[in-house]
Amino acid sequence: MATRLLKQNTGARRNMSVADFSSLTKKRPEKSLIISKKQKSGRNNQGKITIRHRGGGVKRHIRLIDFKLDQIESAEIIALEYDPNRSAHLALLRLEDGSKAYIPATTTMRVGKKISAGEDAEVKAGNRMPLKNIPLGSVICNIELKLGGGAQLVRSAGAKAQLAAKEGEFVQIKLPSGEVRLIHQDCHATLGQVGNIDHQNIKIGSAGRKRKMGRRPQVRGKAMNPVDHPHGGGEGGNSIGLKHPKTPWGKPALGLKTRRRKYTDSMIVRGRKRGKR
Repeated sequence: MATRLLKQNTGARRNMSVADFSSLTKKRPEKSLIISKKQKSGRNNQGKITIRHRGGGVKRHIRLIDFKLDQIESAEIIALEYDPNRSAHLALLRLEDGSKAYIPATTTMRVGKKISAGEDAEVKAGNRMPLKNIPLGSVICNIELKLGGGAQLVRSAGAKAQLAAKEGEFVQIKLPSGEVRLIHQDCHATLGQVGNIDHQNIKIGSAGRKRKMGRRPQVRGKAMNPVDHPHGGGEGGNSIGLKHPKTPWGKPALGLKTRRRKYTDSMIVRGRKRGKR
């Protein structure tokens, strides 16, 4: 799927581009597979804003996606759809029993194509199977991190990982970040690359378009008063006056390491930065 440039009628539209939805075959979602999404505007259960710059936007429905889908002999793709809640597109399947299910679409999925999942699935793009059955060097996506947990890794538009090695009960997966990680060989993954590759080339172009996506304006800390932000105050364009950048609440920002799950360090063969964990 490519992007489409808009006519340069205004300054905002001069560099604006939108996705070309010509490859999608269905406009309305499957009613049995959607639920309404309540707008929270970045607020918690006390009504306090815990995530800034959220609010407004076009109303959405949540698509119920089957991220597990580990045992099907044959399912037919009957539609390719847009999902406002993620960058990837969805494929609507008709399963053997007549029921329907959504899965993230890969680059090779087309209407009418049949896919399968499970131990006996053929090694073919779009099929889903345990990592132990996938040949070395294969491009994969929608990878399970825990047995039976469903796809958690490599799910965004254009994302792909590579099966690098097999050792004992684990396989080595090279993730899009460059990290090489051990994952159990019985975890499932989909052969191929997540679709909608050109999503990264879209230019939003205007603040109004961002508002429709549910994002409110951001203001630099330097432009605020001292009462509003640690970077605020001063005359003219001064520096922030601190040794390290801070959040509005005085915590360190921009570069502070936030990784807390040290117990998974043993599963990381090579970190995403300079080979470090």
